[in-house]
Formats: sequence, structure tokens, C-alpha cells
Amino acid sequence: MNYSETIAYLYEKLPVFHRVGAAALKPGLGNIIALCEALGSPQTRFKSIHVGGTNGKGSTSHLLAAILQSAGYNVGLHTSPHLKSYTERFKINGQPCEERVVVDFVEKHKSLIEKVEPSFFEISVALAFDYFAQQNVDIAIIEVGLGGRLDSTNIISPLLSVITNISFDHTDLLGNTLEKIAFEKAGIIKANTPVVISETQPETAPVFFQKAEEMNAPIYFADQQYLVNSLSVEKGKRVVTIESKKEGSLSSNTIALDLVGNYQLKNVAGVWQSVELLKEQGFSIPIEAVKSGMAHCTTLTSFKGRWQVLSESPMTVADVAHNYGGLSETLNQIKRYDFDQLHFILGFVKDKDIKGVLGLFPTNAHFYFCSFDSPRALPSNELVYIADKVGINGGEYRDVNDALNAARQKASTYDFIYVGGSTFVVSELSEI
Repeated sequence: MNYSETIAYLYEKLPVFHRVGAAALKPGLGNIIALCEALGSPQTRFKSIHVGGTNGKGSTSHLLAAILQSAGYNVGLHTSPHLKSYTERFKINGQPCEERVVVDFVEKHKSLIEKVEPSFFEISVALAFDYFAQQNVDIAIIEVGLGGRLDSTNIISPLLSVITNISFDHTDLLGNTLEKIAFEKAGIIKANTPVVISETQPETAPVFFQKAEEMNAPIYFADQQYLVNSLSVEKGKRVVTIESKKEGSLSSNTIALDLVGNYQLKNVAGVWQSVELLKEQGFSIPIEAVKSGMAHCTTLTSFKGRWQVLSESPMTVADVAHNYGGLSETLNQIKRYDFDQLHFILGFVKDKDIKGVLGLFPTNAHFYFCSFDSPRALPSNELVYIADKVGINGGEYRDVNDALNAARQKASTYDFIYVGGSTFVVSELSEI
């Protein structure tokens, strides 16, 4: 099989969450355990950091990878979903694996795949573990796919667990309260292993405290340890200060961050705390490496789709925020800009609370509704209908690129164009 045939085989043979939703899930860790046992338990042959949460886990994973790369380590990075190519899920030092890696893995283990009948995500996790072990990475950053407790990545024994923001997403699978969602996310807390909580939230903090106590895991609420303030945005970098809140400490650092979204401030504290804990475990991470990694994260890790500026005249931004919490932060970010008119290009998966999310948007903006190539995509005509019910009028477009062209034709130089609503909308942008 060539690469295209291999990907077609995986899509046809295995249930894929980003295409069919919850029907793709295989409850429990039995399949991933069976796969990894057959592969010789590759997840035990490299050090790792486990990153979970609702919003911010992708950015946190990439920032940690960039910092460790800058410190001279050989760093694996497993994230999902991908934007353009499946190979983006398996990076070493920011470079996606070669297509041949995927082809060879599937060909070699085809009988195992057909025996175990894993989900698409389960085989992806197994491939990632096998690849990182084969390439002898010094450390791998492993991003949770969904939830945590029963996520396929949760068979690793990491040096450190990190949990970012908790918000409402996949409530049909994880629960309809922040406490229930936090319980699932807390499943990545391991015995005697430090855990960093990036953002203290009153509903979720007790859940994390209880789980950490059960597991005898040292717990660190990063925003209680460090104060992060934004100073300015200059030349595509957000300049922030990080100050220790520890009594008697006068330490303060100024960092330039190339992930300019204001919501990144919540991630920075968690990343900073994580680096401190890694240093305590023997990693050599000088402050210069931290600064370089944060300043050049997108380049070092080939990270795209997070407040990505496509053009500045008019200001055009693409972002993969796709749930209530993430889009709330995004809309607050937009308010900090000066503009004449707002233009929103939006598409959503059909299993989201579309009315609730649309209720966040200002009704006096211009809207361009589109769909994308996935069985989970909400058809644009249905999106137009739902939007009309909440007082939002917009046009219907075949895909995101048609919608962006229409918005640019209508917008003036001093307007603001936003593209998002779903990772899959952003993934189909020809400019990404």
C-alpha cells in the first residue's frame, strides 16, 4: 500500500471520532493495552509528560515541546486531531513523521489491527508510542485525546501530568457539570507523580485535590504560584511578565510569546510551573531555552491554527476554539482590537450546542456560514436556520475558502475577519 491507500484503509476499517463522533469510541483501555503488549510495550521505553484538559492542552503541549527542544532534548510530540496531514500527529523536534512510517507500521501490524479491531485513535496512539520508542526520544509530550481516565493515552507512566482549563465540551461523554468533567480529566493523575493544574476553578479544584490525595501525587495550582501579566503585542509576539507569588521571592521574568492569543496567559503559568518541576527531576533547562522556546514555539513545533493571523489588512485571524469556553475567550480577545466591522466565518460539528455557542456572538456582525468535509459537519443551510432562530443573519457558503473570499470582498481595510467554530473549518483553509 502507498500512503493514500493506507489512510483510506484506516478510515474505512477503523471508526474515526472526528468523522463519526461518539460512535467511534471504544470504552476502556483494553484495546490499547492489547496493542501495546503486542508491540513490546513501547510506552515504557521513553520518558513522557501527559497533558490533559478542555482548552489549552494543545498549546501547552507545543510550548513544553518547544522549550525542551530549545534545551537540546530530542522531543516527541503526539497531538490530535491533525489539521492537514495525519503525519502531524507524530512529531519529533517539530517535524512530522515521514509518510513511510505510517505505511510501514500499518503493513507490519495489519493482522494485529484486524484482530484487535481498535478505533482510529487507538491505533494512532499505538503508532505514536512505537515511533517514539524506535526513534529513542529523550522525552515525549503526550496530549490526551478526550477526557483522560479512559483515554487511550492513559497507559503511560509520565514524569509529570498537566491539566489545563476545564470547560463544557463532549458533555454527552464526560458529564454535564464541570465537576463530572474534571473527574474524567483527573484520571491522568498518577501515583506519586506531580500534577500541575494550570487554572484554579472553584468547581474543579476539590476534584483535583481529592484525586491527588488518593494517589499521593504532589499537586501544584500554577496560577496560585505565578502571576502572568500581558505587557504588549509587538511584531507578532505577546510580551508577558511572570512573577513568583512565593513569599519572599522577588523573581520576575519578561517573556516574548509567539502564541499571541490572550487566552494563552492561562497556559503560561502551567508551562512555567511544569518546567520548574522538570528541572527538579534533573532536566537541564536554562532560562534562555525557556525564552527561546516560548518565542519561537510555532516555528519549532510547526504549530498552526491558534490565533493564526492570515493577513493584517483587514486583520484576518483563524483559531480552532470550538466550545463554549474556548470561544468565550476568543471573543474577549477580539474585543481588544480596534475595527470598523466584524466578520465571522463559522462552521460547526452537529453534536455541539450550536444555539448556546451562537449566543456568544454579537448579532450586529456580518456572518458567513459554511460546512466542511466530514459526516459530523453541520450542513451550512441548517446552521443558517439555527442562527436565524437566535437573531443572527448570515449567508450560506460551500466551504470556508468561498466564505473567506466573500468576507474579504465585503470587508474594508479597517475591519476584522475571524475564521473558526471548528478545528475542521480551520483545517480546510487553503492558507493554513
